[in-house]
Amino acid sequence: MPAARHPRREAEALLGDGYDVRLLEPSPPAVVDEWFADDPAAVGAAVPGRRVVTPTSAGDLTWSDLAADDDRIAGFASRRWLGAYRRIGSPPPGFAEARADLNLLAFYVMRPARERVNGKIGLRATADGFGTPFFGEDEQVRVEGTELVHQRGDTVRSAPITTYAAAAAFLDVEVNPDPGGLDVPPLGDAGRELRVEPEHVAYLADWYGFATSVLEELRLDGADDDEMGRVQLWPEHFDPAVELGAVDSGRRASYGCSPGDPGHDEPYLYVAAWGDIDRSEPFWNGEGFNGAELPLAALLDADDQRAAALAFFRRGLSVLLGR
Repeated sequence: MPAARHPRREAEALLGDGYDVRLLEPSPPAVVDEWFADDPAAVGAAVPGRRVVTPTSAGDLTWSDLAADDDRIAGFASRRWLGAYRRIGSPPPGFAEARADLNLLAFYVMRPARERVNGKIGLRATADGFGTPFFGEDEQVRVEGTELVHQRGDTVRSAPITTYAAAAAFLDVEVNPDPGGLDVPPLGDAGRELRVEPEHVAYLADWYGFATSVLEELRLDGADDDEMGRVQLWPEHFDPAVELGAVDSGRRASYGCSPGDPGHDEPYLYVAAWGDIDRSEPFWNGEGFNGAELPLAALLDADDQRAAALAFFRRGLSVLLGR
């Protein structure tokens, strides 16, 4: 049975007094500002007298700094993509089919569980899976391994992932096969068995953790006038992304990390420009969309995968924003 999770409290218990921790995944309590979600990697106001530990370069020291001499911290940070980073490998057999099924679970079942409470649809990377930010009465819906988990406060329920219909009944949400909107993946048969194995969810969790760690670092490159978004996992596209660049300037773009889609069997990185782009610029190599992409193969060949990903995104920033 999955346990109740409070990621910030878990990190504080590990490090002890003297540190003010920042993470990549959401923690309770539920937030009721315009985002209806926390911003777990942002430094913000620090606790006086404590050093801020971050998964980015924005704090007093990083999780990797602490992990260098402590195996317990290294294990904690590595699992959550906070530091002591592992490498991303090739996806396991059957991943594309499992990813597509989990995409539909996220969009048709998990999204409405949050949306009916506060109107928001964004999801987040979590340890061992993905899920909603905390909402309502400190609730979270998440995939953890091959279980669908519903946490409210310290009470946790879980059910094995079988069909969309069973998942919807577990969360008491109605599956709407025609929700409207753009880029909505077709549901198909809500009663069919989903093709999800532990290795598929483990790979997806690692991809999302890797992606979130890179995109949170990229956010630090944003300027005050860039109308900077937050890193969110969009349930319709099933990819973590962040938006940078002022809309009025015509230079805004989405910077994201797709686990794959109908046009890509494997994961890839992308910069999707909102405005016109100059196709004579070699960077704009995307086919079928207005932007650029970096295939998984380029990451597999890189000595430092996170550095390669950041270099790709920063090239996009440079081309679009002249930085």
